[in-house]
Amino acid sequence: MPVWLQGGAMLAGTAVAWGGMFAVTKPLMGVVDPFTLTLVRYGVTAPVFLVLLVLVEGVGALRLEGRGWRLWWLGTLGFAGFGVLAFLGLRVAQPEHAAVIPATMPLIAVAVAAWRARRWPAGRVLLAVALGLAGVVLVVTRGAPLALVQGGAGRGEALIFIGAALWVFYTLGAAAFPGWSGLRYTALSCALGVLTILALDVAAFAGGWAQWPGGAVLAGAWPELGYLIGVASVLGVLGWNAGMRAMGAARGVLFINLVPVTAFVVAVVGGRVPVGAELAGVALVIGALVLNSLAGVARGAGAVPREAMVAAGCGARKAEMVVPGR
Repeated sequence: MPVWLQGGAMLAGTAVAWGGMFAVTKPLMGVVDPFTLTLVRYGVTAPVFLVLLVLVEGVGALRLEGRGWRLWWLGTLGFAGFGVLAFLGLRVAQPEHAAVIPATMPLIAVAVAAWRARRWPAGRVLLAVALGLAGVVLVVTRGAPLALVQGGAGRGEALIFIGAALWVFYTLGAAAFPGWSGLRYTALSCALGVLTILALDVAAFAGGWAQWPGGAVLAGAWPELGYLIGVASVLGVLGWNAGMRAMGAARGVLFINLVPVTAFVVAVVGGRVPVGAELAGVALVIGALVLNSLAGVARGAGAVPREAMVAAGCGARKAEMVVPGR
């Protein structure tokens, strides 16, 4: 089998797994609070990545090299920030709506890169960002944008969007660690970020916003937790990394389109029929991602990809993400 075909299969399988993650995790919202669920997820995932790091790069890769505080801050943004906000948002948002937001991370990264550089992105890239935002609004409001201000629609999705933006800042922070592998940056920042998640969980317990679900509840939720941790996080990072190396960043990132598509397919199988505006919104988001990727190829970005993580998990979407114009 050609290498590019193997890479495409790994990327497609990973994206489908992420698309199903939101529907799988949604039932947990009723038995485990977002703070504790985030702690359980990353409290298990971080040690797994640390073990993988030692096996692949040796014990020396665990050294922080005097940059522990920076790693902790970036891990706090990515894992505590996105992790908690994503689950808080999913508690009130529909899973298929929640899946659309992380798929726009490449577009959010373009906006962040333009803000940092103090210059507007290229016209085609700017159009892609506008189309992506319009698509998200259509999905969230089901074709009634005024519901954002009049009907209270989109509150959960807004939390997820803020979390996604924090994750983008975290991914761009990888540029401060030249010479480090993606696995090393992910493993160490995730482990340090867990300390913040633990502190948030303790504060939530003290404030009455969280409570430990108990061993029986966690044992009963092992299929969902196993999927969230083992499939979406651990296997996700391995599959996405290998697939991106085989396919290349500019084309490989297009597989992110399968995340919202899978989420809506799961919703249909579950008996919910999306309205036309939701489908149109998903189509706009997909079109925006394709346009953004093609713009990167046209400007030669595909040949020199910028390393970043496009993910909703502990390195779950570690990828080489194209940021056109940079």
